[in-house]
Amino acid sequence: MASDMPFEQWHGLTFPGLYALMATAHMHEYGTTEEQMARVAVKNHYNGTLNPKAHMQKEITLEKAMGSKVIAWPLKLYDCSLITDGASCLILTHPDLAKKFTDSPVHVIGSGQASDAIGLYEREKLTSLKAARLAGQEAYRMAGVEPKDVDVAEVHDCFTIAELMAYEDLGFCAPGKGGNMIEEGTTELEGKLPVNPSGGLKAKGHPVGATGTAQAYEIYLQLTGQAAKRQVEGAEIGLSHNVGGSGATASVHIYRMN
Repeated sequence: MASDMPFEQWHGLTFPGLYALMATAHMHEYGTTEEQMARVAVKNHYNGTLNPKAHMQKEITLEKAMGSKVIAWPLKLYDCSLITDGASCLILTHPDLAKKFTDSPVHVIGSGQASDAIGLYEREKLTSLKAARLAGQEAYRMAGVEPKDVDVAEVHDCFTIAELMAYEDLGFCAPGKGGNMIEEGTTELEGKLPVNPSGGLKAKGHPVGATGTAQAYEIYLQLTGQAAKRQVEGAEIGLSHNVGGSGATASVHIYRMN
């Protein structure tokens, strides 16, 4: 289940509406702005132009993102990802067998999964996804690495506020500082920690059931130096973060080339 449909949809809460509640809570608690959210869209649309498999392969300006139609305030058209037809496939095997399939295997060195209350009204807070925080902590523990060790990440940006919250939930910055990260260019392709070089769900597209493995595929390309124009130079450790619905479940995986 992705949301508490019997209660939340009865009150008119679509998925944009659910994430709009998170966005307004984040704005109230931390001063996050509509412009900061729009900058996520601008970044990911640019990255999408470098990905031949992206659904949306066109740049947008900050002005266009800010001026687009309101879907569920403060989320506008360009704050929302688009549902995409797509498929992805992975071969997962024991490290000793991996070299039978490829000369450049990527190792999954840490995984975490966690769940939370399905309804937003039962959550301890709306400014963070508890499931994502716990899943990230478990993945880091298993991998023996810290957030500062991650070179590239693919996160679940179903809405732009979700990407900002992911920065915080994964420990890339302190709570409430996600907006600062995007403003400072930290998560751009040439930044200190590129996030969603594929274009993310926002521009690459959101094929729902295939989304998580599509993220893993992008990290594989990055760690093996096959990401072409969107390649993050020197990337050795990658992370993928996937969320179910409005955050009732989340999974985080950490990868390394060798």
